Amino acid sequence: MTTSEIAWQRVHDSLARQGMMRHLGARLLQAEPGLCVVALPYSDRVTQQQGGFHGGAMGALADIAGGYAALTVVPDGMEVSTVEYKVNFLAAFQGGELRATGRVVKAGRRIIVTTAEVTHLAEDGRETACAVMQQTLVPVPKTY
Repeated sequence: MTTSEIAWQRVHDSLARQGMMRHLGARLLQAEPGLCVVALPYSDRVTQQQGGFHGGAMGALADIAGGYAALTVVPDGMEVSTVEYKVNFLAAFQGGELRATGRVVKAGRRIIVTTAEVTHLAEDGRETACAVMQQTLVPVPKTY
């Protein structure tokens, strides 16, 4: 298997174990060393009171994309845990889907720093930035 295939399988298997992401309908679009793209379709599970995507759903999606980008660069037998993240919300949207692209900025032995860009993909194909995130993670032993 190539390193990209190994990264895809590792992220795919971990994402399948996440009850919250399954509940929200998130799906993996891309995973390769240092990069992960995850999509979240619009539904009543991810909305706020005015019908737009909830900021918590956007933050969770960014956290997942950045976290899984980090997972692709840690040794086998290790996972990652988020220590902190900061999100800036740029715009609100309804319909379509969100896509979060996570990228590793720096992977150290003790901490990993990632970024994620969340875009909204409208039904007509238009893409618009809606959030950006910076995140710090720590490698932890896999316990399952």
